[in-house]
Amino acid sequence: MIERIKSALARCGIALWRINEREDETAELFFVKKQLDTRRVKDVHKYEVTVFRDVEAKDGGKPARGFTSVQLISSMDDGRLDEELRGAYYAAQFAANPWFEMPDPVQAPMVEDTGELAQAPLAQSAGKLARALFAPDTHQDAFVNSAEIFVCRVRRHILSSEGTDVSFVNSSVNGEFVVQCREPEDVEIHNQFQYEALDEAALSARVAEALSFVRDRARAQRILKSGTYDLILSGDAMPELLSYYVSRSAAGMVYSKYSTWQQGEDVQGETEGERLNLTLRAFHPYSAEGIPTGSHLPLLEGGKLLTWHGPNRFCRYLGIKPTGDYQRIACANGSVPFAELKKGPVLWAVTFSDFQMDEASAHFGGEIRLAYLIDGDGTVTPVTGGSINGSILTAQKDLTFSTDRYLTAEYDGPYAVRLKNVSAAGAGE
Repeated sequence: MIERIKSALARCGIALWRINEREDETAELFFVKKQLDTRRVKDVHKYEVTVFRDVEAKDGGKPARGFTSVQLISSMDDGRLDEELRGAYYAAQFAANPWFEMPDPVQAPMVEDTGELAQAPLAQSAGKLARALFAPDTHQDAFVNSAEIFVCRVRRHILSSEGTDVSFVNSSVNGEFVVQCREPEDVEIHNQFQYEALDEAALSARVAEALSFVRDRARAQRILKSGTYDLILSGDAMPELLSYYVSRSAAGMVYSKYSTWQQGEDVQGETEGERLNLTLRAFHPYSAEGIPTGSHLPLLEGGKLLTWHGPNRFCRYLGIKPTGDYQRIACANGSVPFAELKKGPVLWAVTFSDFQMDEASAHFGGEIRLAYLIDGDGTVTPVTGGSINGSILTAQKDLTFSTDRYLTAEYDGPYAVRLKNVSAAGAGE
């Protein structure tokens, strides 16, 4: 199929192009309570072709360069391939951007994951994860009422007209589960997970924690009063909170003037708490453009911005080496055990209807589904309702991270962080 696509590109007179071949193998399990309801195995093979077209500038300067992508499948005959590619090439002239250099060509042998997840049959790994997911489900009052598990193995092959020819195989697991407690109030909490390894212990621990949370949610009181609190965020809220620094340092944000951050700038400002140390890590050895990503990319050190990052076009505009895409945040901070971090008075917000970080305004917030109001004497009261609303620009002046760690496919860092004087709206207000 690759050769057929190349021939079609030549017939259509398209000189600049990139082919992304992707084959996804997936084993999927769907449970209703502990009963397996559906089992599926998928094998999907597709091709994305990106075509580039230069458009002459009216003022005689450098031409503009446009590009667009189209999805192709092997069942298409040559006539259909030509039609799709000609259509994409025609559309590319209307998506013209300031001219940019193409990514540097790279040729390398295939890169494959190692470890059990990469080598074992997908169905076998899915079965192990199912056992790990349901292992903590031993209670009468709180239980897993449904679950979905996906074990994926993806083979990618990237070629370009400039000579790039790289490929890799990547394995991962993801899914979701819903925990429920019926007394004294019937409530459910939706949970998601994603790992790059067959981490059965981490999944079991996550389910056990979720069962504890939903039990407390069922008896939580709507007594949160409006005011300012020391706030603890934990778990999946951590990568969302820290995503602000990833977004503001992205080459696209800087080039578009949405961010004024400069390399070497102290973006955290004066602080009384911990100085931020963040690193970006990639899921894959190459970006979709065929740019080598490396194992890590230091982002912040002591609160100072070390680099911009992003795809080829925006990095070229800024005059820096293209870095490719990095999807995981690694945070090296952590100074206080979590047991000490949550000493009151403090509000530990555990689950939200939808916790979000706004990269433009720097505000974070969400509606509280479960939080623990911890008094100075150690009294812990589960509460629900109300919301929190804070600014990372204010909060970053005094951050304290836990030494306890939390690991997912998107995040590797402290389990929790304590922030001072965050606004909360009380339940029903």
